[in-house]
Amino acid sequence: MDFLRGILVCLLFVLGPGAAVADDRLVRLSAPDVLVQTGVLKFILPRFTLKNQVRVQLVDDPESADVVLGDDGRALFHGAGQTWHMALRNPDHPGVRKLADWLTSEVGQRTVMGFAPEGAALFGPPETSAEKTVALTFDGDPALGHVVSRQKCIRCHSVDDESRMSGIGSTPSFAVLRSLPDWEERFAVFYALNPHPSFTLIQDVTPPFPADRPSPIHPVTMTLDEVEAVLAYVAGMDPANLGAPLIHQ
Repeated sequence: MDFLRGILVCLLFVLGPGAAVADDRLVRLSAPDVLVQTGVLKFILPRFTLKNQVRVQLVDDPESADVVLGDDGRALFHGAGQTWHMALRNPDHPGVRKLADWLTSEVGQRTVMGFAPEGAALFGPPETSAEKTVALTFDGDPALGHVVSRQKCIRCHSVDDESRMSGIGSTPSFAVLRSLPDWEERFAVFYALNPHPSFTLIQDVTPPFPADRPSPIHPVTMTLDEVEAVLAYVAGMDPANLGAPLIHQ
């Protein structure tokens, strides 16, 4: 059987792509000339074939290819002026799966990076897009937020320097809360975080208190505009300096 398979593979080399339609050990690969001319494919593909017993045939027409290297698909490596991607046009083909797995494996990547015809590697890992830092914007009025904070939050929290001695001792100040990494979420939905639901009403958002379970204290009532104003006020506040983080031994 191995002898017959060897004869078949030899025939495929002679007869060309038209005879290979049903061969699961032949993969048609299309790549632009700029990549082919680097010589990297002649370097890596024989090594893949030796390891996996799957032959890769370069074809000019991407439409007739099982695998296309270019701008679309999964990023593989960077070199020759761009990042090269792999698109699988025939993903159910056993040989295609082997080639795709090999090219994305540690061994395949090392083989690509090892192509250095003049002593310098021509290809490296794919370039990753730089992470974009999105600046947070707050539409509320910070001046109104300061007023609302002093009117409706000061009974429990210290909201500024003047109210430093106000509030409940065990309740964190706004400056301390501002120093937390999730401060935006805390202030944006504070009314849903305990203990606020038991005494806070947000107009058109939270339901009224049941008659048999009224607020234990005089309710804090706010509008969404006031919530956004408080968020904008806190956004402009200097976070409290809590010192170095604790180190656990």
